[in-house]
Amino acid sequence: MANHVAAVDQGTTGTRFMIFDHAGRVVASHYEEHHQIYPQPGWVEHDAREIWDRTRTTIGGAMAKGGVRATDLAAIGVTNQRETTVVWNPKTGEPYYNAIVWQDTRTQALCQKLIDDGKADFIRAKTGLPVATYFSGPKIQWLLENVPGLRAQAERGEALFGNMDTWVIWNLTGGPRDGVHSTDFTNASRTMLLNLKTLDWDDELLQLFDIPRALLPKLCPSSALYGFTDPLGPCGGRVSICGDLGDQQAALFGQVGFEAGEAKNTYGTGCFLLLNTGKEIVPSKSGLLTTVASNGETCFALEGSIAIAGAAVQWLRDNLKIISHAAETEALAQSVDDTGGVYFVPAFNGLFAPHWDMYARGAIVGMTRYTQRAHIVRATLEAIGYQTREVIEAMEKDIKRETRFLQENGFLKSLKVDGGAVKNNFLMQLQADILGARVVRPVVNETTALGAAYAAGLAVGFWKSLDELRQNWGVDRVFEPQWDAARRAEGYAGWKRAVERAKGWLK
Repeated sequence: MANHVAAVDQGTTGTRFMIFDHAGRVVASHYEEHHQIYPQPGWVEHDAREIWDRTRTTIGGAMAKGGVRATDLAAIGVTNQRETTVVWNPKTGEPYYNAIVWQDTRTQALCQKLIDDGKADFIRAKTGLPVATYFSGPKIQWLLENVPGLRAQAERGEALFGNMDTWVIWNLTGGPRDGVHSTDFTNASRTMLLNLKTLDWDDELLQLFDIPRALLPKLCPSSALYGFTDPLGPCGGRVSICGDLGDQQAALFGQVGFEAGEAKNTYGTGCFLLLNTGKEIVPSKSGLLTTVASNGETCFALEGSIAIAGAAVQWLRDNLKIISHAAETEALAQSVDDTGGVYFVPAFNGLFAPHWDMYARGAIVGMTRYTQRAHIVRATLEAIGYQTREVIEAMEKDIKRETRFLQENGFLKSLKVDGGAVKNNFLMQLQADILGARVVRPVVNETTALGAAYAAGLAVGFWKSLDELRQNWGVDRVFEPQWDAARRAEGYAGWKRAVERAKGWLK
């Protein structure tokens, strides 16, 4: 009897396969990192073949740990790092080029030309997105213009595009042996090619970016049957793939944020705060994104996207080598009372929400001879909290006319959090202090995988309703703010001064 649901969580730094029971509890999990490729400053790539190999390993590893067979799985969901772009040959399964990661800034000139040509408002009106290097459309255009022969192959139907969800699903369902070439609306809404009002690929945008429509995947609901795993594949049998959501929308789903006014913040490589706006498409005038939250009965969201959060901790470990493990940051940051006046703006790939400055670069300011590594580590954690506060303030501006969100949900008084970094108790306490708001951590931190599993399980009747999923959600810990208003205001004022130093660095 199939008594479990599973999810592939393909993230920026690695891939995880998680198996859940009916109560939403983790039965087994396996994780594998993949390499980060930096060919030149501002460029970030992944080897898509390596990611597929890691995906196979995680599936086999988790199923072995849990003693789970293919027949025990009612369905599999897929969630993924959004915007990361891969184009491959459907006959061979070989990518034409490394996957271009969402953090990559090589499309800066293409984006600047769109802005100079007055296309920014036109694009935002259709897609809910600003013109930025973040999104998939310019990445596809770059590949077509820079990979020898690719445009001709794309026009002959010999190339397929996908974000990483599409790549994983295509391989899971057989790859060159009739693999399914599909995506869901949450991922499609991150390409700069989807019209939010029609929920279809937009011909005017395809013409603007000079992208053949045949390159694009079929659009599907977030909770629906996509296909079945290849019996010869890593699951060792035929299992239905019934869910697909971009990672941040999946986390909102896993946090049971099904109603308008519900919000969550995910702390991973980046940091992403989503507010469910229901069936209303709320345009942002404060530097946020309008995006699809999920699609069955379609609902939308406002999103504040922060490019660098946990990745800044990785940078301390891998580049500066002032820590050996991310877990060290908690004790180090607590060993000092404050940052000693140091601020770290981790704008390695520009600033995302609410600034959208692709010319910004990272800056550490306020250092003196007194500064120690503990101060820099603490400044790194505080940067995560301050960036989140900036996003929340922008979100409040956008929805101040929608007072029911504030009155009914009060999300600015209490913030649901998830992601790997929320295990750091000191970081969560800092977040509460910087916001002056309660921070609520759930029992299951990996809500991204849980949300994908929920979408898959709903499609096959493993769970019968959203109310059934709400009953699975539980609180692990609540962090109450401890800073007084004066300290909170002084710290935030310093942060804003530091951000101004980082802006426009390349100009």
